[in-house]
Amino acid sequence: MEISFGWFAIPTLIFDFICLNMNMLNIFRGTAILEGISYLLLFGLGMPLKYLADILEPNIYIGYAHGVLFIAYGLFALILCFSKKWGIKRFIIFFIASLLPFGTFYMDKKYFAK
Repeated sequence: MEISFGWFAIPTLIFDFICLNMNMLNIFRGTAILEGISYLLLFGLGMPLKYLADILEPNIYIGYAHGVLFIAYGLFALILCFSKKWGIKRFIIFFIASLLPFGTFYMDKKYFAK
């Protein structure tokens, strides 16, 4: 049995586990903060070490972590927007925030701060 969002289908077991056993909004906020930190580490630490000091190793590991967190952030944003019926406009705002330095922190403060 699957829940279908047009072309995007999610098995209900995974969806139920995320939505019922954990607070989806808190998972998304945590992923957003970690994604923002990894983005800043990539540009603030990894890139200078790579291009100024010719040290490649930190960039590899930070890049892998950032890639995984970026994909997780995008998937959680998509699932959250569909489950809360926020629409595509808010998803686009979340996605653009993930591309800007400090964007996920601003988005967290504007949309989710209590």
